[in-house]
Amino acid sequence: MQLDQQPADTTQRALLAAELFALGGVTERESAISVPGARALWLERVPAGAPRDAFMIGAELAHLHPGKDQSLHVMLPPDLVAEAIEAGWAEQHPVARRGLIPPNAVMLYAPRDDAERETVAALVSAAHAYATHSEEARR
Repeated sequence: MQLDQQPADTTQRALLAAELFALGGVTERESAISVPGARALWLERVPAGAPRDAFMIGAELAHLHPGKDQSLHVMLPPDLVAEAIEAGWAEQHPVARRGLIPPNAVMLYAPRDDAERETVAALVSAAHAYATHSEEARR
């Protein structure tokens, strides 16, 4: 777990949040499953046939944690989970490791610079594409 490599400030977090909440059909709401103050990406409309494992609860597909941590939880497309973990961008959610939620629930580390922000945004965009069946949302 990334405990000693936190962002120096909230600049990258603000840029990431602006990009993620601008994804098509996404609305910002308080998370229904995370700690108070977590900012969640909710789909305004879940498409028919959307995979159940694209969402944490309801139509929530990701949330950004408040405070110094600045990490986020997201439901990655199952085919990206191992790659994201092996590349060092993610770790499986501890509750997913216990089999209580889908195995594609991961924590993404907080971006510290523009390049890291682009990678994290691309992963969340892939989750958005998975939830919406939208190939153009993939990067």
